[in-house]
Amino acid sequence: MMRVVVYLLNKIVPGITYDSSLSRMGRSAIKRATTKMPKKEPAASRKRTGAQNTDPAPLTPAYHTFTAEETDTLRKGVLTWYDRCKRDLPWRRLANAEPDLDRRAYSVWVSEVMLQQTQVSTVVDYYTKWMKTWPTLQDLAMASLEEVNEKWSGLGYYSRGRRLHQGAQKVVQDLGGHMPRTAEDLQKQLPGVGRYTAGAVASISYGQVTGVVDGNVIRVLCRLRSIGADFTTPAVTDALWNLANSLVDPNRPGDFNQAMMELGATVCTPKKALCGECPVQGLCRAYMKVELDSASSLQKFRKKGSNTQKGSISDIEECAAAASCPLCLPPGDQWDRSLGVANYPRKSAKKPSREEQTVTCVWERCGERGTPQYLLVQRPQKGLLAGMWEFPSMLLEKALTVKEREDVLRSRLQEVTGCEAPEQDPHYVGEVVHIFSHINQTYLVYFLRGVSVKAEEVEWRSALRWVTREEFLESAVPTAMKKILKLCEGQRLLGDVAEPSRKRKKDVGAIEPPAGRAKVDSKQRSIQSFFTATAKK
Repeated sequence: MMRVVVYLLNKIVPGITYDSSLSRMGRSAIKRATTKMPKKEPAASRKRTGAQNTDPAPLTPAYHTFTAEETDTLRKGVLTWYDRCKRDLPWRRLANAEPDLDRRAYSVWVSEVMLQQTQVSTVVDYYTKWMKTWPTLQDLAMASLEEVNEKWSGLGYYSRGRRLHQGAQKVVQDLGGHMPRTAEDLQKQLPGVGRYTAGAVASISYGQVTGVVDGNVIRVLCRLRSIGADFTTPAVTDALWNLANSLVDPNRPGDFNQAMMELGATVCTPKKALCGECPVQGLCRAYMKVELDSASSLQKFRKKGSNTQKGSISDIEECAAAASCPLCLPPGDQWDRSLGVANYPRKSAKKPSREEQTVTCVWERCGERGTPQYLLVQRPQKGLLAGMWEFPSMLLEKALTVKEREDVLRSRLQEVTGCEAPEQDPHYVGEVVHIFSHINQTYLVYFLRGVSVKAEEVEWRSALRWVTREEFLESAVPTAMKKILKLCEGQRLLGDVAEPSRKRKKDVGAIEPPAGRAKVDSKQRSIQSFFTATAKK
């Protein structure tokens, strides 16, 4: 442990050595360290390296940037590690093997859009199927929006698929089938392409020397340079982009950007970082702070009660302008020893999700050859889940009694079909909770079976259709609707959908399920778990 302390102090003041003849670290060594350490100069007078700024009072102190030597070391370390440890992913193989720039950029674009807010393991299958269906921009441009939604179904954040489709159509119709060739033009000309996606496509596809900043890169940079302020603030955002642009390797910009993202995804992870496997551990200020904090704690424990405890361990270099620095931890936000490097990055508290209730009905009829069919309604072409298909549903704007909710549902069924509401009452089944990015949606599920209207009275409406279970699963339906169908199927297997209890509470608020019927777990589950084979009893 003493060697660690000496090593860290030697990074600041060369010349400190460890004397093995001493039973413990000599106080003289610490004294030499503290006396030789130069006084910290005011932030405005310190020479900056890395991203240059000629302003007399730089916004980003030198403490949070890299020297030319550190930049060179980081580039070599990250790229060497990437060449040895990178994951074999289909979009990387395709981009490396595709000589046509437009096809290469398209393949990278699709992967980057799919990877937004979605894990790599989930994206792999979606990406493979997508590229097999639409291998070129022209193929995607010719597809219908409904086909796009069907392929995207289950991936979430459905507006991403729509923007890809719109972008492909614009490239084909307005840009002669050629993707823009710079990050600036990609961001300006393609719908839904922001600064990060544009930088990723331009650097990986065209070799443009431009950095990228996503969640993984934010985490890596904040830990490397002890950037503890809320990374969503403009000052921190600008600083991170400046760092990313100054660090990117000019000879391998695409590989470097992918390496930084890979490092954050596999090693410098949010909670349990694998610091022992990090190729740039020696440049990480967060790691140095953890190590010195650990050494200091041990020294204090050993010297507890001793008059020599005070000043025996010297902290590593700190930001000279920490009290007013826009990138440092706020004065009231102290270092949490239990978190270690996970003290970085920090972000503001997330706003609580909006709570909503929607009443929905699974309307089943007997189709050809006795095959059950379900009524689906298409959502509006704008807004949440635009253009997708769902069971007849209605958002409840306020808390209602059970009777009021049932009246709303009957009115909705009459509205979507254009026919008189069925005489038979829909039966309450239970509730399904689905979590969107900003909404906790509770679906109050009802079931209606054996009651139908004439086919010609419904199917002439383009926004309505009757589908079998297989057609339902192949349609562009949200994950929440698949959960709802699974709930009804499970209740039917239990034999209590046809004859449900008619005793219901008249409370205002959440509906309690009938006696003997379990409430659906509100925990978010993967879509695969809803369609596994049911074991025969």
